[in-house]
Amino acid sequence: MDSSVIQRKKVAVIGGGLVGSLQACFLAKRNFQIDVYEAREDTRVATFTRGRSINLALSHRGRQALKAVGLEDQIVSQGIPMRARMIHSLSGKKSAIPYGTKSQYILSVSRENLNKDLLTAAEKYPNVKMHFNHRLLKCNPEEGMITVLGSDKVPKDVTCDLIVGCDGAYSTVRSHLMKKPRFDYSQQYIPHGYMELTIPPKNGDGFEDCLVFDELMDKFSNDLSLCLPVFSRLRIPDDHAISDLSMYNYIEMRAHVNSSWFIFQKNMERFLHAIMPSTFIPLYTMVTFSRIRYHEAVQRWHWQKKVINKGLFFLGSLIAISSTYLLIHYMSPRSFLRLRRPWNWIAHFRNTTCFPAKAVDSLEQISNLISR
Repeated sequence: MDSSVIQRKKVAVIGGGLVGSLQACFLAKRNFQIDVYEAREDTRVATFTRGRSINLALSHRGRQALKAVGLEDQIVSQGIPMRARMIHSLSGKKSAIPYGTKSQYILSVSRENLNKDLLTAAEKYPNVKMHFNHRLLKCNPEEGMITVLGSDKVPKDVTCDLIVGCDGAYSTVRSHLMKKPRFDYSQQYIPHGYMELTIPPKNGDGFEDCLVFDELMDKFSNDLSLCLPVFSRLRIPDDHAISDLSMYNYIEMRAHVNSSWFIFQKNMERFLHAIMPSTFIPLYTMVTFSRIRYHEAVQRWHWQKKVINKGLFFLGSLIAISSTYLLIHYMSPRSFLRLRRPWNWIAHFRNTTCFPAKAVDSLEQISNLISR
């Protein structure tokens, strides 16, 4: 596509959080005119920041996205490596469950500082303009029109070639899309609330959508009419898989981590991964330390669980059969005589008690069968 045409393309990014500011960096590299609209004030000058303050766990996928915009080294230098999950039992015992191999770790990074760094990086592009304290009132993707309300309290209509919704879980863009005919949407709440605990480090001082979209822009030479449908087709199954994985992780953290069977399965997965690294890859490793598509990782994980369960069933059956054979083969004749004793007692009881003839015959047949 001709560069002069690209420069005329205007993109409205709704939301100046982590994803919105990163997406602005990706699009700015391609010479689009970017306007970022954020409902909150600039976090870099705010005295109080709303929202979650809990640190982010930065994985391989997120690092690759930051690397693509030249920010990986800067962000990684501020992170704290996390190599395992620490489980605290009610008795006070602590046990660690490694995230991956000894060389693999995820990084704990400040959500607030990461957002500030991304905003600063986006603003360095001359074709990016930030609009803080601007709330989205209307969104009409078909006409390429949005209406925003700034600090002057005067609604303003803005036309653009592309609207990118990056305004979080309670997205205003999504709420407008839900009013469109045939727009499917579902939301499910977990039964638990949210609480933050601050534990300072003892020795102290998540982006792939943006990367995939950028890779498709490379493939289709910045042609949005080709890129957007392919992006939707690619990411929908992965987004559904992310939702399922998030719920599974919640259940795992809530109930499974103290289960002996869960710990055994984790150790089994690590053992199989060590001896067959290309065949068996733990789910957490596929999600955190690779760029395997999320839905493919889930499918592979289900296949691996089936193989492991069948293998354990076969191994258990083999052990049971072998134990039974050894028991019968090496048991002394005297031991079998002991098994006859109850039937001798029954025979004695028969001689002193009246039984129906058929019942006595049946007991006699069983006794003879055992004695053989």
